[in-house]
Amino acid sequence: MKKKILSMLLATVMGISVLAGCGNVTTTEEAGETSEGDAAAAGEAAAEVSTDSLTGNGDATLNVFLYMQDHEKAIYKKVLEDFVSAHSDEIKEVVFEVTTQDEYNTKMTANMTANDMPDVFYVGPAAVRSYVDNGYIMALDDYVDSNVIASTWGTTQEIYRYDGKTAGTGSLYALPKDLSCFAFAYNKDLFDEAGLEYPDPENPYTYDEFIEVCQKLTKDKDGDGETDQWGVANANQFGMTPYLYSNGVKFLNEDMTKVNVANNQQLKEALTFYTDLTTKYGVTPTVEQDTALGGYQRWLDGQVAFYACGTWDVAAFMDDATFPYEWNLCGWPVGPSGDGKSHTWMGSVGYAVSSNTEYPELAAELISALSTDEEGQKAVSGISTGESIQLPNITDLAYGEFVDAVNAGKLPFPSNVNVLFSYFDGTDKYAAALQETDYTYNAEWFDPFWQGVTNIQTGDITVEDFLNEVEPEMQSALDNAIELQNSATN
Repeated sequence: MKKKILSMLLATVMGISVLAGCGNVTTTEEAGETSEGDAAAAGEAAAEVSTDSLTGNGDATLNVFLYMQDHEKAIYKKVLEDFVSAHSDEIKEVVFEVTTQDEYNTKMTANMTANDMPDVFYVGPAAVRSYVDNGYIMALDDYVDSNVIASTWGTTQEIYRYDGKTAGTGSLYALPKDLSCFAFAYNKDLFDEAGLEYPDPENPYTYDEFIEVCQKLTKDKDGDGETDQWGVANANQFGMTPYLYSNGVKFLNEDMTKVNVANNQQLKEALTFYTDLTTKYGVTPTVEQDTALGGYQRWLDGQVAFYACGTWDVAAFMDDATFPYEWNLCGWPVGPSGDGKSHTWMGSVGYAVSSNTEYPELAAELISALSTDEEGQKAVSGISTGESIQLPNITDLAYGEFVDAVNAGKLPFPSNVNVLFSYFDGTDKYAAALQETDYTYNAEWFDPFWQGVTNIQTGDITVEDFLNEVEPEMQSALDNAIELQNSATN
């Protein structure tokens, strides 16, 4: 019997409400983390709910309910039109409903309560367990060609699997809309002004090297005694964890039932480095300055040399009207106690099929078209359109025609695109993974941590005292998440 408890429904929906189609400019995956650029762009791009009816000559009706922006919708509508045309003898109608993210969450909660789900909808890696446990989505193993799955990034072949107990293994429950990650962007113009060499994409900075470079890029340019250019701007909500991961930090034990921050030396070392960027070295805006004008806007205004760059940010950063500076990509700095690699976190959102669909085979074919159709992937990645809103899901296309288009100047994209690919694939210098929040029933246990780091940056508490104080609060929230999970499973 499906659990209709409100708190459980909310936990289920949150698995999609704070994720992105990370390739677009909405929010990122399940850590409750939203880029300032994402939020601003999403606000500007918010469109009215729209419904298109694509008709054929058959008997089957499929309802597709997604959130996306207008320019994305135009691309995916064309994919659906081609799909209906190819299956016109089977399909009577595909109802393609697109809405804003907030409205999507509201409607999906209502659909769950009424047990009236669309045939095709979004699910994120963090939500797979709850969707399966509550019986909302079907396994795709018998419906999707293994060659289709094998054509995508290795990460997306794992993150939508669940065996009834453990996420990441077992049956496949979604195909990726996209895969994205946070790399590091740097302003080449500021490096030129300072007479500094650009970061080496093959060898990310160490912590110490990064401090040294940031100090040289932090300046009082107008001579008024106040800093007006900084080496880096950071956002605790989404731009802090790559620094920590690159020092080998884990917040939870292996089975993800216990919080480990109070006696975590790698975390203490990395968090001290991170907060010292503000309190000791002054190479970031202060909390007060950041409140007055956020790091994203300071980056756009050319006031900071380094800033986080999601794959969905690229189109904006390549637009001279938005960002009139030369820039490129590099890796996050590497800590002394990690594995020697630059780490970041990845995000994704996938297409799932309702367990109650009347047409499972047809719906599975449809999500394959949305996820791995070559012409559609060429369009969304910019190979055929000249504007990239995501990287191709198909790895051969990414390393082939996509890179060729970038190198030929046909596609506005930073030349160091291999930084992203290195994170996706993993190398001896780069690594990336989903966050631990993506493997717990919800992400609420992490909120006290990122929200409280500001108190270290203002000097109100030491790193050690903060870690001791925050652990019980994090553990309590994690225990609640585990209890929700167990209620759903049982």
